[in-house]
Amino acid sequence: RVLLANRPEGWVTESDFDIVEHDIPDPRPGEILIENHWLSLDPYMRGRMSAGKSYAAATEIGDVMTGGTVGKVIASQNPKFHEGDVVVGSTGWQLYATTTGDGMAKVNPDAVPLSAYLGVCGMPGATAWIGLLEHCAPKTGETVLVSAATGAVGSVVGQLAKMQGCRAVGIAGGPKKCEYAVKQLGFDACVDYKAGNLYDDLKAACPDGVDCLFENVGGEVMDTALSVLNPFSRVALCGLISGYNATEPYGMKMIRSILVNRVNVRGFIVFDRIDLYQKAVGQLVRWVAEGKIRYHETIAEGIRSAPKAFIGMLKGENLGKQVVKLN
Repeated sequence: RVLLANRPEGWVTESDFDIVEHDIPDPRPGEILIENHWLSLDPYMRGRMSAGKSYAAATEIGDVMTGGTVGKVIASQNPKFHEGDVVVGSTGWQLYATTTGDGMAKVNPDAVPLSAYLGVCGMPGATAWIGLLEHCAPKTGETVLVSAATGAVGSVVGQLAKMQGCRAVGIAGGPKKCEYAVKQLGFDACVDYKAGNLYDDLKAACPDGVDCLFENVGGEVMDTALSVLNPFSRVALCGLISGYNATEPYGMKMIRSILVNRVNVRGFIVFDRIDLYQKAVGQLVRWVAEGKIRYHETIAEGIRSAPKAFIGMLKGENLGKQVVKLN
């Protein structure tokens, strides 16, 4: 198990975690025992390490780190689950977990690889589906701009935008990621924010302006994106990863654009629309199985690698979805 040892101030370090051994628990009446095979590492976990007010409760010091997992039921005292069932849910950074089954969903291990249920066919994919199709609602011919374009969420946003007949433009860090977005994911263009010419490069990549902005980064990247929005554009505000380790908040400079362009900005959390979650996942599973949506995973090996991989993900070292192979 990986426990939260400290509440980090600024950047997370490996000393903020404790890795401990624990006896495999026996399920009590109404519970199941799960052997986890894959662990998801996501930016939202940084927020759970802090005690500040948020949309979800913070992880307490000494508790198992929060996280999505997919694994196999190896013992059951719950009639809704049987040994051998493959389930996805949030059982945390640990090899084995007991749970009542609330919030756990059975998945088909033959439809897509198990790890995909934590990324493109899981919470990140559903976030992309709901944020783009429900909140941005792009129309054919419009331009969709997405930051963190090669991450677990952004990579799906771009492909869904293309399926809607839109021009898809990404923002990513480095030429390798931008090349991947265009050549492998099918984006029309991708701007490297590390190149130092973000505004000019965005203007060139979006000659007709931006109608839908799917924002994962915040900070200077979002500030610059606001400057190329069209009148009556829509912003799906999903994440602000650039500030998750900051000790001081970033002050927006281009907020005037929201007023001048009468922009509709919607901050959202995927589970706000739990009514759409299974529909989104179902479609994504089909599209991945049919080869209509592509994805990439950065894989860390073993539970002890999770802290380092998590820190790397926060620094943008991963391509696509960051997962940990547990068993």
